[in-house]
Amino acid sequence: MIRFVKYLILCAIALVLIVLALANRQTVTLELLPPEIAGWVGIPFPPIELPLFLVIFAGVIGGLLIGFIWEWLREHRHRAEAKQQRRARTRLEREVENLKGHSNEGKDDVLALLDEGGRTG
Repeated sequence: MIRFVKYLILCAIALVLIVLALANRQTVTLELLPPEIAGWVGIPFPPIELPLFLVIFAGVIGGLLIGFIWEWLREHRHRAEAKQQRRARTRLEREVENLKGHSNEGKDDVLALLDEGGRTG
């Protein structure tokens, strides 16, 4: 059921994008810099003729990429803390196993297994 809803939403998004592309087929002139600033910089940036829907799609994709990168950088602190906690948990688990081994020295094997299982008798 969830897969069907997912495909239904993807089809709706595709339909909206196709309609948007068909409605915005006219070409537009895209300039990287205004002519005054381009002359001041000294590097010629020729204008590019593109269909409007490509400019819209490129803007949306660029915005999504910037958002994803921004979130990835913003969440770095949380990922670093989680990594540190995983290391501490692993170290503590090893220490517990080491202590269990020391507490079972000299005991009968069956009693040691019962102690490890948490069922002391």
